[in-house]
Amino acid sequence: MSKRTLYFLGILATIVIGTYLYYKYCCKDCCKEQTEKTVQILTDNTGMGDYNIFNLSGNDFNYTCHDNFRFLSNNFKNIQPINDSINVGIEQLKSYFDKNATEKLVITGYALNTEKNTSAYPNLGIARANDVKNYFVSKGFTANRFETLGELRDVWKVENDTVLGAVDFRIKQGEEVATEKPEDWNALKAKINANPLILYFNTNQSEINLTPKERQKIADLSTYLDNVPEAKISCVGHTDGTGNRDTNIQLGQGRADFAKEYLSKNGIISDRIESSSKGPDEPIAANNTAEGKAKNRRTVVNLK
Repeated sequence: MSKRTLYFLGILATIVIGTYLYYKYCCKDCCKEQTEKTVQILTDNTGMGDYNIFNLSGNDFNYTCHDNFRFLSNNFKNIQPINDSINVGIEQLKSYFDKNATEKLVITGYALNTEKNTSAYPNLGIARANDVKNYFVSKGFTANRFETLGELRDVWKVENDTVLGAVDFRIKQGEEVATEKPEDWNALKAKINANPLILYFNTNQSEINLTPKERQKIADLSTYLDNVPEAKISCVGHTDGTGNRDTNIQLGQGRADFAKEYLSKNGIISDRIESSSKGPDEPIAANNTAEGKAKNRRTVVNLK
């Protein structure tokens, strides 16, 4: 064998041995560490960790995939498009629900305490749960098959300003639903209309600042609509008595339309919201003071 051949064989042997030693003592440990980290993230569906996988489970139904709904930080709208594996699970649950008319899906949304609540709901977690519920409804479910909850957390998994897996699911079985006290929807409607949501703002406002009580009123309106299919929301715009009546009627309509658009952006179907104007015709305070005029410039939101 020539010296040149021996030289090339030596180089080849060095490469082979080096590759083996690198894999054994370095790469293998790195891969193991990465694998363990991935499994830890993707299998945490307890609701107590920093990431939830998409899991629909009950006594007679179970579907799991290693993905979930995602949201931008400070936002309650789920990021589209939705992974096909999630849609497969939703389709299978739809078939299951069609055969089991008494069962419900409880959706719990999560948000970080540090996130800004940009929704009209009591917290960003509830808003995320409601948005996911609306996605299910778009796939053929009826809204009364869902319950929505929200929780705020100190820690959650965020990557590149995207909040991962911030929603959890639980199938409420028929037996559990049967033992619950049925809701009195007429009583809820009477409660809402006895103390309606009143918004004080002008049509050129781009943002509405709501109090906690006002946010809860919007959550109650949404819940009522989910469970009473024929119900609708009424937004009526009012003005003070300054100026021409016809102009004020138009101004009141603009305020009502603004409220309708605001509710629609927060997940209430636009077709279920009616807007109208009373202009200056129904004042609740005297129009001869600045304070009285401010009270009259309002939009009243209640149930029809």
